[in-house]
Amino acid sequence: MSRRAVVIGAGLAGMLAAAALSRAGADEVVVLDRDELPEGPEHRKGLPQGRHAHLLMAGGMDAMEELLPGVRPRKRLLAAGAHEIPLNSGMLALTSEGWLRRWRREGPVMVTCSRALVDWVVRSAVREQAAVEIRKAAVVGLAGSASRVRGVRIAAPGGDTDLEADLVVDASGRGTRIVSWLDGLGLSGVQERAVDSGLVNASRVYRVPDGAERFPLTIVQADPYASRPARSAMVMPIEGGRWLVSCGGSRGGEPPADPEGFLAYTLALPDPIVGRLISGAQPLTDVHLSRSTSNVRRYLERMPRWPEGLVVLGDALATFNPAYGHGMSVAAFGARVLDRELARGGGMGAPGLARRVVRGAARAADPAWSMAVGQDVLYPGVRGGAPGAGDRVVTAYTRRMTRAATGSYAAASAIWDVTSLRTPPGRMFRPDAMLAAAVGSPLPPSTEPPLTPGEREVLRGLDRTGV
Repeated sequence: MSRRAVVIGAGLAGMLAAAALSRAGADEVVVLDRDELPEGPEHRKGLPQGRHAHLLMAGGMDAMEELLPGVRPRKRLLAAGAHEIPLNSGMLALTSEGWLRRWRREGPVMVTCSRALVDWVVRSAVREQAAVEIRKAAVVGLAGSASRVRGVRIAAPGGDTDLEADLVVDASGRGTRIVSWLDGLGLSGVQERAVDSGLVNASRVYRVPDGAERFPLTIVQADPYASRPARSAMVMPIEGGRWLVSCGGSRGGEPPADPEGFLAYTLALPDPIVGRLISGAQPLTDVHLSRSTSNVRRYLERMPRWPEGLVVLGDALATFNPAYGHGMSVAAFGARVLDRELARGGGMGAPGLARRVVRGAARAADPAWSMAVGQDVLYPGVRGGAPGAGDRVVTAYTRRMTRAATGSYAAASAIWDVTSLRTPPGRMFRPDAMLAAAVGSPLPPSTEPPLTPGEREVLRGLDRTGV
């Protein structure tokens, strides 16, 4: 008997889920998406946040490699022009406690490129490796009952139609309607939490100036301890000899959309390095704004009843403030949970499979959720949360660790391991990390970015600001 899986959403979470289902032996995998998908690495209407900076962390890249072993997505991304950035040496980062030093030692890496390139490479790889059909369709509900989902309801000109499935995966992203769909099956009472700092992203693409091709990724981070709105900016190398420059500001500190204001915003940060760099670079696009940035958690794993045949992954389960660069990795973690549960045996119809996957995906999202919310609740005007006593203790320790990391490799290494999602947050409390936090930085704080002489010359040559 033929077994069909239906995936709602052809974004990263959906395509990786399709790969897992195909690996598990599904006879038919149908991916449904509202958008007409582009034939190359181009932006699409259904992903407005796709124009802003996305970081593919080491942990997420590892999960993608596990899901697509035959096509090696890392190699394909790099061949298409993506950049591999060592966190310990290939990045200039101004934290709330000062500049992080750069170390000539091995450490985690992240991949930087446009979100459109990631989606296109993964979509192409999945289609090569698996028999996956992608259809343009709008899903309006679930078919089945409170005990078992048996398909999806699709909008059609002559009336809604049902597409039967043995397993349905909701990977429809921030715009998911999973709560109302569950309610339609008689499953109500989903607990939700939203923490919204009011972050606005503003991004613009520039051509990398001649001679600046190897200039490190540069980021001026927001300061959550200053009792003022978050303000940050990043210059990130992407494919095609371009820089993607993204600014982010929380409620009361939002970046503007006009080119002059965009530049002025970067120059007004605690260090003007981003503005100095782009003042001598050629802009290739307008400034694009996005306000869809809140953290939203749907605690589906807490539901007293959960239907067989339904899995929820990616942003449909947990959505993060994109400033922390964890969304793509968490999507990959959820798909990996699905893959591993399917590999345990029993196939898509195994009793309890759907509930196990939802619970496992929720656990995989918890560290990123804690990091994002733990920082966002510190900004003025945040909606949906306030720091409690426990949060303040963790915040004080994190701040001490960050201060130590400005001159301690042991402290910096612990932070990189956690933020790259390569290890759980408990890494920060291992004896070596706690000792590093207690001792502090053995080196004096750096008042200037840790540039090489060649990089300093590049910066001087680009600077048109006179700052």
